[in-house]
Amino acid sequence: MTTFSVPATTGTLKVPDATLYYEVRGAGPLVVLVGAPMDAAAFAPLADLLAGTHTVLTTDPRGVNRSPLDRPGRDSTPEMRADDLSHLIAHLGAGPAAILGSSGGAVSALALAEAHPEQVSTVVAHEAPLIELLDDRERLREQTEDLIAAYLAGDVTGAWKKFMAQANIPMPDVVIEQMFGGERDPQVVADEHHWFAHEMRPTVRWQPDVATLRAVSARVVVGIGEDSAGEICDRTSRALAAALGTEPTLFPGGHIAFAEDPAGFASRLRAVLGEG
Repeated sequence: MTTFSVPATTGTLKVPDATLYYEVRGAGPLVVLVGAPMDAAAFAPLADLLAGTHTVLTTDPRGVNRSPLDRPGRDSTPEMRADDLSHLIAHLGAGPAAILGSSGGAVSALALAEAHPEQVSTVVAHEAPLIELLDDRERLREQTEDLIAAYLAGDVTGAWKKFMAQANIPMPDVVIEQMFGGERDPQVVADEHHWFAHEMRPTVRWQPDVATLRAVSARVVVGIGEDSAGEICDRTSRALAAALGTEPTLFPGGHIAFAEDPAGFASRLRAVLGEG
Protein backbone atom coordinates (compact mmCIF):
# COMPACT_ATOMS: atom_id res chain seq x y z
CA MET A 1 0.00 0.00 0.00
CA THR A 2 1.32 3.42 -0.94
CA THR A 3 1.35 5.95 1.87
CA PHE A 4 1.50 9.70 1.55
CA SER A 5 3.05 12.09 4.03
CA VAL A 6 0.75 14.80 5.32
CA PRO A 7 2.48 18.13 6.08
CA ALA A 8 2.81 18.63 9.81
CA THR A 9 2.89 21.89 11.70
CA THR A 10 5.62 21.62 14.32
CA GLY A 11 6.04 23.54 17.52
CA THR A 12 7.40 23.54 21.03
CA LEU A 13 5.67 24.22 24.33
CA LYS A 14 7.34 25.10 27.61
CA VAL A 15 5.97 23.03 30.49
CA PRO A 16 7.27 22.54 34.04
CA ASP A 17 10.87 21.27 33.85
CA ALA A 18 10.77 20.52 30.10
CA THR A 19 10.16 21.84 26.60
CA LEU A 20 7.86 19.62 24.54
CA TYR A 21 8.21 19.11 20.80
CA TYR A 22 4.93 18.39 19.03
CA GLU A 23 3.45 17.95 15.56
CA VAL A 24 -0.08 18.65 14.33
CA ARG A 25 -1.64 17.29 11.15
CA GLY A 26 -5.05 17.57 9.52
CA ALA A 27 -8.33 19.05 10.70
CA GLY A 28 -11.32 17.77 12.61
CA PRO A 29 -11.86 16.19 16.03
CA LEU A 30 -8.65 15.89 18.02
CA VAL A 31 -6.85 12.56 18.22
CA VAL A 32 -3.66 12.29 20.26
CA LEU A 33 -1.15 9.52 19.48
CA VAL A 34 1.38 8.98 22.21
CA GLY A 35 4.05 6.51 23.25
CA ALA A 36 6.72 6.16 25.89
CA PRO A 37 9.53 5.91 25.07
CA MET A 38 8.57 6.11 21.35
CA ASP A 39 8.55 9.62 19.92
CA ALA A 40 6.41 11.45 17.37
CA ALA A 41 8.27 9.97 14.40
CA ALA A 42 7.09 6.45 15.26
CA PHE A 43 3.46 7.57 14.96
CA ALA A 44 3.85 9.66 11.79
CA PRO A 45 2.52 7.01 9.33
CA LEU A 46 -0.57 6.43 11.48
CA ALA A 47 -1.01 10.19 11.92
CA ASP A 48 -0.90 10.65 8.14
CA LEU A 49 -3.71 8.12 7.71
CA LEU A 50 -5.93 9.79 10.30
CA ALA A 51 -5.26 13.39 9.27
CA GLY A 52 -7.89 13.38 6.52
CA THR A 53 -10.66 13.41 9.12
CA HIS A 54 -8.94 14.49 12.35
CA THR A 55 -6.59 16.97 13.90
CA VAL A 56 -3.80 14.61 14.94
CA LEU A 57 -1.36 15.54 17.70
CA THR A 58 1.90 13.65 18.20
CA THR A 59 4.73 14.53 20.57
CA ASP A 60 8.12 13.47 21.85
CA PRO A 61 7.66 12.59 25.54
CA ARG A 62 9.65 14.66 28.03
CA GLY A 63 13.32 13.76 28.02
CA VAL A 64 13.09 12.01 24.64
CA ASN A 65 14.64 13.25 21.38
CA ARG A 66 13.41 16.83 20.76
CA SER A 67 11.75 17.35 24.17
CA PRO A 68 14.66 18.27 26.46
CA LEU A 69 14.46 18.46 30.23
CA ASP A 70 15.49 21.56 32.12
CA ARG A 71 17.18 19.23 34.60
CA PRO A 72 18.52 16.24 32.69
CA GLY A 73 18.44 13.04 34.67
CA ARG A 74 15.06 13.60 36.31
CA ASP A 75 12.62 10.68 36.28
CA SER A 76 9.64 10.75 33.92
CA THR A 77 6.48 9.59 35.65
CA PRO A 78 3.06 8.88 34.11
CA GLU A 79 1.66 11.80 36.11
CA MET A 80 4.23 14.17 34.61
CA ARG A 81 3.54 12.94 31.09
CA ALA A 82 -0.22 13.21 31.67
CA ASP A 83 0.27 16.82 32.77
CA ASP A 84 2.30 17.44 29.61
CA LEU A 85 -0.51 16.07 27.45
CA SER A 86 -2.99 18.26 29.31
CA HIS A 87 -0.87 21.34 28.58
CA LEU A 88 -0.61 20.40 24.88
CA ILE A 89 -4.36 19.87 24.49
CA ALA A 90 -5.05 23.20 26.19
CA HIS A 91 -2.39 24.89 24.07
CA LEU A 92 -4.15 23.74 20.90
CA GLY A 93 -7.47 24.97 22.23
CA ALA A 94 -8.95 21.63 21.28
CA GLY A 95 -10.60 18.71 22.96
CA PRO A 96 -11.96 16.70 24.48
CA ALA A 97 -9.58 14.38 22.67
CA ALA A 98 -9.50 10.74 21.76
CA ILE A 99 -6.16 9.41 23.03
CA LEU A 100 -4.38 6.41 21.56
CA GLY A 101 -1.57 5.51 23.93
CA SER A 102 0.66 2.54 23.23
CA SER A 103 2.92 0.76 25.72
CA GLY A 104 4.20 3.39 28.17
CA GLY A 105 2.08 5.91 26.30
CA ALA A 106 -1.00 3.93 27.31
CA VAL A 107 0.00 4.48 30.93
CA SER A 108 0.35 8.22 30.23
CA ALA A 109 -3.12 8.24 28.64
CA LEU A 110 -4.72 6.46 31.60
CA ALA A 111 -3.06 8.92 33.99
CA LEU A 112 -4.47 11.78 31.87
CA ALA A 113 -7.98 10.32 32.09
CA GLU A 114 -7.65 10.16 35.87
CA ALA A 115 -6.26 13.67 36.32
CA HIS A 116 -8.03 15.61 33.55
CA PRO A 117 -11.13 13.64 32.46
CA GLU A 118 -12.72 16.77 31.01
CA GLN A 119 -10.04 16.80 28.29
CA VAL A 120 -10.62 13.21 27.21
CA SER A 121 -13.47 11.60 25.29
CA THR A 122 -11.96 8.14 24.72
CA VAL A 123 -8.75 6.50 25.90
CA VAL A 124 -7.49 3.57 23.87
CA ALA A 125 -4.87 2.01 26.13
CA HIS A 126 -2.94 -0.29 23.81
CA GLU A 127 -0.80 -2.81 25.70
CA ALA A 128 -0.08 -0.85 28.88
CA PRO A 129 2.75 -2.64 30.78
CA LEU A 130 1.14 -2.43 34.23
CA ILE A 131 2.90 -5.21 36.13
CA GLU A 132 1.34 -4.20 39.45
CA LEU A 133 -1.94 -5.70 38.21
CA LEU A 134 -0.43 -9.20 37.98
CA ASP A 135 -0.24 -11.88 40.66
CA ASP A 136 3.49 -12.37 40.01
CA ARG A 137 4.24 -8.65 40.36
CA GLU A 138 6.89 -9.18 43.04
CA ARG A 139 8.92 -11.39 40.72
CA LEU A 140 8.43 -8.93 37.87
CA ARG A 141 9.62 -6.04 40.03
CA GLU A 142 12.80 -7.95 40.83
CA GLN A 143 13.36 -8.73 37.15
CA THR A 144 12.83 -5.08 36.24
CA GLU A 145 15.38 -3.93 38.81
CA ASP A 146 17.82 -6.57 37.54
CA LEU A 147 17.59 -5.54 33.89
CA ILE A 148 17.81 -1.84 34.73
CA ALA A 149 20.92 -2.53 36.81
CA ALA A 150 22.45 -4.53 33.96
CA TYR A 151 21.87 -1.67 31.53
CA LEU A 152 23.26 0.99 33.85
CA ALA A 153 26.32 -1.19 34.46
CA GLY A 154 27.02 -1.11 30.71
CA ASP A 155 25.66 -4.50 29.68
CA VAL A 156 23.32 -3.13 27.01
CA THR A 157 22.68 -6.31 25.06
CA GLY A 158 22.40 -8.30 28.28
CA ALA A 159 19.76 -5.88 29.54
CA TRP A 160 17.79 -6.17 26.32
CA LYS A 161 17.95 -9.96 26.49
CA LYS A 162 16.52 -9.80 30.01
CA PHE A 163 13.88 -7.32 28.83
CA MET A 164 12.74 -9.53 25.96
CA ALA A 165 12.68 -12.58 28.21
CA GLN A 166 10.53 -10.77 30.78
CA ALA A 167 8.23 -9.52 28.02
CA ASN A 168 8.01 -13.09 26.67
CA ILE A 169 8.91 -11.82 23.19
CA PRO A 170 11.00 -14.52 21.49
CA MET A 171 14.09 -12.99 19.91
CA PRO A 172 17.35 -14.84 19.21
CA ASP A 173 20.39 -13.53 21.08
CA VAL A 174 22.18 -12.89 17.81
CA VAL A 175 19.38 -10.57 16.66
CA ILE A 176 19.47 -8.64 19.93
CA GLU A 177 23.25 -8.30 19.63
CA GLN A 178 22.89 -7.01 16.07
CA MET A 179 20.16 -4.54 17.02
CA PHE A 180 21.61 -3.16 20.24
CA GLY A 181 25.36 -3.79 20.01
CA GLY A 182 28.07 -1.94 18.09
CA GLU A 183 27.87 1.59 16.71
CA ARG A 184 24.45 3.17 17.08
CA ASP A 185 22.84 6.56 16.55
CA PRO A 186 23.71 8.78 19.55
CA GLN A 187 20.17 10.10 19.90
CA VAL A 188 18.74 6.58 19.90
CA VAL A 189 21.22 5.62 22.62
CA ALA A 190 20.38 8.73 24.66
CA ASP A 191 16.65 8.00 24.44
CA GLU A 192 17.24 4.37 25.34
CA HIS A 193 19.27 5.38 28.40
CA HIS A 194 16.46 7.72 29.48
CA TRP A 195 13.98 4.84 29.21
CA PHE A 196 16.04 2.42 31.28
CA ALA A 197 17.30 4.94 33.83
CA HIS A 198 14.38 7.30 34.29
CA GLU A 199 11.17 6.12 32.61
CA MET A 200 10.77 2.34 32.80
CA ARG A 201 10.46 1.89 36.56
CA PRO A 202 7.83 4.61 37.25
CA THR A 203 5.89 3.50 34.15
CA VAL A 204 5.60 -0.23 34.83
CA ARG A 205 5.11 0.31 38.58
CA TRP A 206 2.26 2.80 38.11
CA GLN A 207 -1.03 1.65 39.61
CA PRO A 208 -4.24 2.83 37.98
CA ASP A 209 -7.03 4.12 40.18
CA VAL A 210 -9.62 1.68 38.89
CA ALA A 211 -12.51 3.29 40.73
CA THR A 212 -11.69 6.68 39.20
CA LEU A 213 -11.30 5.26 35.71
CA ARG A 214 -14.63 3.47 35.99
CA ALA A 215 -16.31 6.68 37.15
CA VAL A 216 -14.94 9.19 34.62
CA SER A 217 -17.03 10.22 31.65
CA ALA A 218 -14.26 9.21 29.25
CA ARG A 219 -14.62 5.81 27.63
CA VAL A 220 -11.64 3.54 28.37
CA VAL A 221 -10.86 0.91 25.76
CA VAL A 222 -8.19 -1.69 26.51
CA GLY A 223 -6.37 -2.68 23.32
CA ILE A 224 -4.30 -5.83 22.74
CA GLY A 225 -2.43 -6.95 19.64
CA GLU A 226 -3.77 -10.09 18.00
CA ASP A 227 -0.20 -11.38 17.78
CA SER A 228 0.68 -10.58 21.41
CA ALA A 229 -0.88 -13.64 23.06
CA GLY A 230 1.18 -14.76 26.02
CA GLU A 231 3.36 -11.66 26.13
CA ILE A 232 3.51 -9.62 29.30
CA CYS A 233 1.50 -6.74 27.84
CA ASP A 234 -1.21 -9.20 26.82
CA ARG A 235 -1.37 -10.32 30.44
CA THR A 236 -1.34 -6.81 31.91
CA SER A 237 -3.95 -5.58 29.44
CA ARG A 238 -6.30 -8.45 30.21
CA ALA A 239 -5.84 -7.76 33.91
CA LEU A 240 -6.65 -4.08 33.34
CA ALA A 241 -9.77 -4.92 31.33
CA ALA A 242 -10.94 -7.32 34.04
CA ALA A 243 -10.39 -4.68 36.74
CA LEU A 244 -12.41 -2.17 34.71
CA GLY A 245 -15.17 -4.70 34.02
CA THR A 246 -14.71 -4.55 30.25
CA GLU A 247 -13.57 -6.85 27.49
CA PRO A 248 -10.28 -6.13 25.68
CA THR A 249 -10.39 -5.02 22.06
CA LEU A 250 -8.07 -6.78 19.64
CA PHE A 251 -5.96 -4.77 17.22
CA PRO A 252 -4.05 -6.25 14.26
CA GLY A 253 -0.40 -7.17 14.76
CA GLY A 254 1.69 -7.02 17.88
CA HIS A 255 3.06 -4.55 20.38
CA ILE A 256 4.16 -1.93 17.83
CA ALA A 257 1.60 -2.64 15.12
CA PHE A 258 0.77 1.06 14.88
CA ALA A 259 4.22 1.47 13.29
CA GLU A 260 4.50 -1.88 11.48
CA ASP A 261 0.98 -1.94 10.00
CA PRO A 262 -0.38 1.60 10.29
CA ALA A 263 -3.14 1.01 7.72
CA GLY A 264 -4.54 -2.01 9.52
CA PHE A 265 -4.17 -0.28 12.86
CA ALA A 266 -5.90 2.88 11.59
CA SER A 267 -8.83 0.85 10.30
CA ARG A 268 -9.35 -0.82 13.68
CA LEU A 269 -8.87 2.45 15.55
CA ARG A 270 -11.52 4.16 13.44
CA ALA A 271 -13.92 1.31 14.22
CA VAL A 272 -13.18 1.62 17.93
CA LEU A 273 -13.85 5.36 17.75
CA GLY A 274 -17.16 4.65 16.02
CA GLU A 275 -16.10 5.84 12.61
CA GLY A 276 -15.82 2.61 10.64
